[in-house]
Amino acid sequence: MHPHYVDVYTSSINGITLLINRTMQGTAMTEQTAVSQLVNAMGDQPAPIYQRVKQAIISQINEGAWKPRQRVPSESELVARLGVSRMTINRALRELTSEGYLVRMQGVGTFVAEMKGYTAMLEVHNIAEEITQRGHRHSCRVLGMNEIQADPAQAAVLGLATGQAIFHSLIVHYENDVPVQMEDRLVNPLVAPDYLAQDFMTLTPYTYLMQVAPLTAGEHIVEAIMPDTPQRELLEMNAAEPCLLIRRQTWSDNRVVTYARLLYPGTRYKLLGRFKGHG
Repeated sequence: MHPHYVDVYTSSINGITLLINRTMQGTAMTEQTAVSQLVNAMGDQPAPIYQRVKQAIISQINEGAWKPRQRVPSESELVARLGVSRMTINRALRELTSEGYLVRMQGVGTFVAEMKGYTAMLEVHNIAEEITQRGHRHSCRVLGMNEIQADPAQAAVLGLATGQAIFHSLIVHYENDVPVQMEDRLVNPLVAPDYLAQDFMTLTPYTYLMQVAPLTAGEHIVEAIMPDTPQRELLEMNAAEPCLLIRRQTWSDNRVVTYARLLYPGTRYKLLGRFKGHG
């Protein structure tokens, strides 16, 4: 899992000093080596440059090439070596900081974020299998499957260019004929070109995508929302009932495979989290 939404560094002077000392002692990688790794990881995917920089940094962190507490190359070094504008680098680093991958310290530098002593385990599962394992019957209703032109927001989450063709599907899943999930999914056609040809009445998008692009990394963002009228009607909910929204982004070999918005009726779904200690 990605190191999101964790506050691991103290803002005190002693805390900053400790961080610098640990970084200098624990990481021998030079700025030049780190930038060279980043250049190799960027590739030439048709995506906004800042997004390519972000994904390259994320891949370096996820693969362990950039270690926790390691100092990130300076903006000046990244601008010079990557041949991009300072504004582009600043945006990439700023967003990675807000997402929890990096920690920026004024006058000190930018560092790879360090996780706390536990990991939240929110696993990716096949909803059909989950329902079957409870001894219940799964069914679904496919409301739409089509090819669309990616708007800027859709392009960003898939790591593609605005206007590029992407796939979209909208499916409602039922447990014993009661709606329990609305799956609103975007798919990268470069990774799953035959997505729209599948019969999702007989298999789930999860099953198909795991076959063609096995999951190597994933991200979940969970929030409570009030559904709009169409969503409430599709999920057969009361007017005052809230929903649990899980936004899920998954990767395979450093390429974004899919971005899904999974909407659950608040009274019919519980979120289970498991934690593993690290001593």
